[in-house]
Amino acid sequence: MKNDQSSELKFVDLFAGCGGLSLGLENAGFHPVLVNELNKDAMASYLVNRSDSYPLLETRYSVQDVKKLVLEDEFRNDLISEMLDDYGLNVKMGKLDLLVGGPPCQGFSGIGHRRSYSVDKKQLPSNRLYEDMAFLINEFQPRLFLFENVKGLLSARWTPEGDKGEIWEDVRSKFEELPGYRTRWSLVHAKDYGTPQNRPRVLLVGVRDDLNIELGHDIDAVKAGLLPPPTGKPPHIEDLLGDLVDPSYTNGDITEEYPSRPLNEVQSMLRMSREGLPSKAGDPLKEQEYSKHKPEILKKFVHMVKTQGEIPASMETKKFAQCYLPPVWGEQGPTITATSLPDDYVHFSQPRIPTVREWARLQMFPDWYRFEGKRTTGGVRRAGNPREGIFDRELPKYTQIGNAVPVSLATEVGGHFANLLRKSNNSK
Repeated sequence: MKNDQSSELKFVDLFAGCGGLSLGLENAGFHPVLVNELNKDAMASYLVNRSDSYPLLETRYSVQDVKKLVLEDEFRNDLISEMLDDYGLNVKMGKLDLLVGGPPCQGFSGIGHRRSYSVDKKQLPSNRLYEDMAFLINEFQPRLFLFENVKGLLSARWTPEGDKGEIWEDVRSKFEELPGYRTRWSLVHAKDYGTPQNRPRVLLVGVRDDLNIELGHDIDAVKAGLLPPPTGKPPHIEDLLGDLVDPSYTNGDITEEYPSRPLNEVQSMLRMSREGLPSKAGDPLKEQEYSKHKPEILKKFVHMVKTQGEIPASMETKKFAQCYLPPVWGEQGPTITATSLPDDYVHFSQPRIPTVREWARLQMFPDWYRFEGKRTTGGVRRAGNPREGIFDRELPKYTQIGNAVPVSLATEVGGHFANLLRKSNNSK
């Protein structure tokens, strides 16, 4: 990461999770000046990876509860004033370049819908956080803003009796009504931006009126030039993970050193240290701990690897999404989406689910990136129970990664935003 504050574009990240969106923006030349994330483990992951490059985030500019920014005017205004001294950033004069946010989406996603029990989506506190984001956009007045969320938002209803897509209409209207901004949105697929997942995402972009950016009348953000067009093919699973395959691994054990040298360009890139040094065979490897599978599960996985995904009738379960990760994608490219459930997928060459490190690579996190908290959890601790008023959810490492914006997608979007800002009349 860079740390030349005078040359970097400045951004605020709300609902930042473990930092996938931020990392992509940093790769594109942006400097995070304020981060918000409610979950302590996700926040710890975000901060531990930026303690050297952006130390002010941890000491002053990290806010756990977005409501503190929204409701406490004095606190918010003090932060804005201090940014002038700490970052040379005059927010009050409209100098913040970008504000981004992906409010928690459990109530909008297919998985979240199943876990919301009988509670209407209007009763889920996390489903109204887009209003807080809109309020803060109005307060910080960034040149650009980005709202991102899951595809399910486009068809979600507030109540079972509601109209399909009514939540998206409310969300979109909230941002469209912000004074001084023009908005466009697109449904993009991460696989079109170098990510080894299909992973559709709703991206809504707002541009401040005083920026010299021509949009035309097309509501599609890509066609309007606010988002980048597709940029490249994603790596195959074997090309992505092949260098992590340890022939001597055992069920439930851990591999602590790279078992081989990098075998291709994408592996070399992901293995590069923060200082830009390459990793060779025998160098330390983190997060390559294997789940300990029961004998009957191992038998099933052995068969799936041998047959490239076939599950015998005697071993079928009611799980809704378990599948084999193919070494090579078909003509349509990636069909998977990494979620909070790694046990939905079977490794392409070994009878096991992916490790945390492999899960992170599916999101294109580099191998140096650390994740804090538990490795995994389950039940109410992970899903909550809104019907009983339990809204808090644990975010173990797999879940943090699954919730993240793919780093490769964020890097492409960030690069596009940087070009827009620097070409505009108000660029630095």
